[in-house]
Formats: sequence, C-alpha cells, structure tokens
Amino acid sequence: MNFIDTHLLSLILFVPALAAVIILFLPNGENRVFRWFAFGASFIPFVLSLLVWFRFDANQSGFQFEEIYVWYEAIGSSLHLGVDGLSLTMVLLTTILTPLSILASFSITDRVKAYMILFLLLETGMLGVFMALDLLIFFVFWEVGLVPMYFLINQWGSANRNYASLKFLIYTMGGSLGLLLGIQLLGVLFNTYDLQIITAQWSTYTEDIAGIPASTFKTVAFWAFVIAFAIKVPVWPFHTWLPDAHTEAPTAGSMILAGVLLKLGAYGFLRLILPLYPEQARVFAGALAVLATAAIVFGAFASYAQTDFKRLVAYSSVNHMGFVVLGIAAAGLASGTPDAHIALNGAILQMFNHGLSAAGMFFLVGVIYERTHTRNLNEFGGLFPLVPVYGGILIFTSMASLGLPGLNGFVSEFLVVRGAWPILPVYTAIAMLGLLFTGAYILKGIKMVLHGPLNEHWAPAGGEHKLTEINTREILVMVPLMALILWIGIWPAWILDVINKAVVRLF
Repeated sequence: MNFIDTHLLSLILFVPALAAVIILFLPNGENRVFRWFAFGASFIPFVLSLLVWFRFDANQSGFQFEEIYVWYEAIGSSLHLGVDGLSLTMVLLTTILTPLSILASFSITDRVKAYMILFLLLETGMLGVFMALDLLIFFVFWEVGLVPMYFLINQWGSANRNYASLKFLIYTMGGSLGLLLGIQLLGVLFNTYDLQIITAQWSTYTEDIAGIPASTFKTVAFWAFVIAFAIKVPVWPFHTWLPDAHTEAPTAGSMILAGVLLKLGAYGFLRLILPLYPEQARVFAGALAVLATAAIVFGAFASYAQTDFKRLVAYSSVNHMGFVVLGIAAAGLASGTPDAHIALNGAILQMFNHGLSAAGMFFLVGVIYERTHTRNLNEFGGLFPLVPVYGGILIFTSMASLGLPGLNGFVSEFLVVRGAWPILPVYTAIAMLGLLFTGAYILKGIKMVLHGPLNEHWAPAGGEHKLTEINTREILVMVPLMALILWIGIWPAWILDVINKAVVRLF
C-alpha cells in the first residue's frame, strides 16, 4: 500500500491547513493566485473524499480507514481518525461545499490572502470534528472551527458584523464549556479519550463516582452535551445568534455556516449523545421533541415575517434543522425499532440535503445583493423577465428547500415524519404546522423577488437593464448543488444505503 492509501484521512484533513500555510508565504498582492490556489487546494480533499466514498464498504461494521498517532500519551489522548457511514456523509458534504464556497468568494477583493487562509483553516476544523475518534481531539477541532468563522464575519461582514461575530463566538464558546467539562470527566474516569473505548463502557457504567450515583453524573453530563450541541444546531431557544451571524456574514461564510457548521451540532447528537447516554436520551426525549417542534414552528413563523431576504433564509435553517432534532428525539425514545431507524435515516439525510439547499439559497441571495445592494424584499418585485436564468435557478433551489417531491428535501423530511409519527405523534402533528408555513415563506420569497409588477427602480433605462444576469462563475457554483439536489430527489438510494447501514450498526 502506498502513502496515500495509508494516510487518506489525514491527507483530507490537513491538506487545506498546509495550503493555508503555503498561501501565507506567497507574495502579497497576487489576489488571482490566492483565489485559484485556494480553490485548487480545496479540491484535493474533495477528490480524496470521493476515493474514500468509493472504497468504503457499507457492509463492514465499525470505523474504516483508521489512523492513530500519539498526541498526548500521559492523559491517553491520540490523533485517532476514522469514518463510518455517518461521518463519511458529512465529510463528503464538507469537501463538496468548501470549493464551491471559495469559488463563490472570487468576488472578494479586500484582503484576499487572509480571507483564503481563514477559509482553508475553517475546512480543516470542520473535517476534524467529523473524523475524530478521540474526544479531546474532537473538542480541539470543535473549537478550532470557531476562530476562522469569527474573523470571516468580523472582517468581511456587513454593517453590524462586530455584534454578530461576537455573539456567535460567545454563544458557541459558552455552550462548549459544559462539553469540555463532560469530556474531561470521561477522560479522567477511563484514563483515555478514545471514543470507541468510552462508548463501550460509559453507556452501561453503574458505579458511584466520588460517592455520587453514576446516573446523576450521566444526567448532568447529558445536558452539558445537549446544550453545547443544541446551540450549534441551533434549536429554539438557543437560536438567536444564527440570524445575526447569517445576515452579517459574507455570502460564502453564510454558505459554509448553514451548509456545514450547523451540522456539527447535529453530528454531536448522533455521534456522542445517543451512543453515550441511551437511557438519558430515552428519559428526556420528550424535552428534545419540544425543542425540535418549537424550532420547526417558530422558525417557519419567523421566516415568514422577515422582509430581509437573507434573514428569511437564515430563519429557514432553524426550521429545517428542527426536523433533524425531531428525528434524533424519536430515535432516543425508541432506539432500535424500525421506526427509529427510519427517523434517523431521515435526520442524517436532512443534514446533507439542507447543506446543499441552504448553501444554494444563501449564494443566490448574495448574487442578487451584489447587483442591487439591497436585501429588502419590498424593494424587489417582478424581476423574472430581467434575470430569467437567475429566476429559474432560484425557483428550483427554493422548491428543494420547500420539500417538493422529486427533489432532495422531500425525501429526508418525509423519512423523519414517517419515522417520528408512530413514536411522537403529537409533536409530529404540531410540526406539520411548521411544514405548512415552510411553503408559505418560500412562496413569499419567490413572489416578492421575481413575480408581480416590475419595481420601477429596476426598469430598463435607455434599452438596457439595470440588472445583469447571473454570470458563468456563479452558475458553476450552483450547477453541482442543483445536480445533487435532483439526483437525491430522484434516486436517494446511493446515499441512503450508506446511511442506513451505519444507523443499523450504531443504534
């Protein structure tokens, strides 16, 4: 076996960081070089993740492509990497969206060198969370991803960027404090941070800890983990940082924030909370279901109330990620049942699908903003005849977000509802109200941007349109997203097979 075969995961993980270091030493002022080098470097992990995807054996149990390197031997921590069907799906999503987000960033002209360095470091942070099989390394990468996103919002964001970036950082770091303490507890207790060893022992651990019943410790640690991940998802009432961060972030920052960073919280629920705390997940499934249902309903209502196009899409993320948490709550209550498996399949697929559609929607908001310098829906209207290609792409992507049958959003949300209904019928029925308003806010956005009377401000002057059509680079950003949206909507088996087999083995 050659070097690439034995170090696939570490190459995927560290190539972006290495590229960031190389860009640091390139001569200043070469913006074109920075852009294309960062894009090419981000494409390498994508190619390698495809190699892992095609070599991955969905029928094999456990983690594959494992690599382990001593990191801090004295406390039992190591750089332990590996993927199963759950983490590989998220790695693929990350490596798809990062080069597209960098391509979307080619319009950035201010401090391009620093921007590209931060974006590549952000990719390494996100990938590390999905690959880590050591809890301490998991936490390190969890925190590493915060720093580049903070600076991307703070330095390249809109007018209120200082407030939004600080709120994002404080919320996430505040929630992470309990996560760190919970991880330290497990590391001290078992003298290792290896996730596989801890999972095998902690879920059935019953001995008192310092005279305190294990069940009490587990309940406290469970909620510490839940709060950290709930803030990141985010679910109501921990969601208030999200609309501000999205609204102020640069377009590509919003794409990666919605596409991948929100998935870190949901991944934490699936990778850590359900396997480590099965009893607590069952006992408190009702509480998780309440939060999920509130996120679905309030997220949809809040989205419908917005007049800022970007905030409308931002609140839609709260709505859509609520379905992920609803599937997780159903699985916690009825772990191991066929309905729970269906709900979890839907939740994981919803993570992937929302990453595609949300990234596309935020990019399209950015496209129209660059041309009009406004996101106020009341200042648009009747633009379809002026930008028909853009309008068609916006309608297609919006329909995926709405959950139109034949596109990817329908498949995942249907699976969540189908799996959760026999387990949590009341919560699922209430969630349908949010699903109804999903259609309302999506159609509102399309109507106010594209349809109705043409806003006279954008009327052709002297035979020329004041708006320019979406350009070739921007179309190239959208084409892969649209292709995947359609492919999953028509034939979801290619990805659901990997997800389902991972779910069956895990839970």
